[in-house]
Amino acid sequence: MSAYRDGDKVIVMLPSRLSKAEEEQWITTILERLAERERRRRPSDADLEARARELSRRYLGGRAEPASVRWVANQRTRWGSCTPDDATIRLSTRLRGMPSWVVDYVLVHELAHLLIPGHGADFWALVGHYPKTERARGYLEGVAAAEHLPLADEDDLPDDLTHGVAG
Repeated sequence: MSAYRDGDKVIVMLPSRLSKAEEEQWITTILERLAERERRRRPSDADLEARARELSRRYLGGRAEPASVRWVANQRTRWGSCTPDDATIRLSTRLRGMPSWVVDYVLVHELAHLLIPGHGADFWALVGHYPKTERARGYLEGVAAAEHLPLADEDDLPDDLTHGVAG
C-alpha cells in the first residue's frame, strides 16, 4: 500500500483483495500520512520559527532569539539571510523539500549570525555545534554546483570546512 502525487492528483495503490470499507479506511490513513509527510517537508513560517527556536535552544544555548523566521522566494543565490539589527531570518523557498537536516543547518547558520555577524573562526565554531554541519554543507554545495550557482567566497570559510554555502 502506497501513495504518491502525480501533479494535482494523488495515486493510491492498494491490494485488490480489500473490501470497499477496508479500501476507504486505508485510503483515509494513507492520505493522512502523505499530508503529514508533506507538511514536514514543507513547513509553514510558524513551523520554521518554532524549529529555529528549538535549534537555538539545542545547539546555541538558547542565546539566538529571532524576532521572525520566514520563507522568501526572492533569494536566488543564497540559502538564507539574517538581519541582526532586527533579528529577522529568511530562508529561500528553494530549501523546501530538501531533507530536514539541511534546512536545520541553514537555520543554525542564520541563528549564529544573530550572535556573531561575520564568518570568522568564532562564527564557524558556533555553527559547528550542529552535528550535521559538514554533511549539510556538502549537500548544498552539490545542489549549488548542479544549478550552476555561485559558491561562497573563500574569505567566508574556515580553513577546515569545504566551501559552497552562501549565508
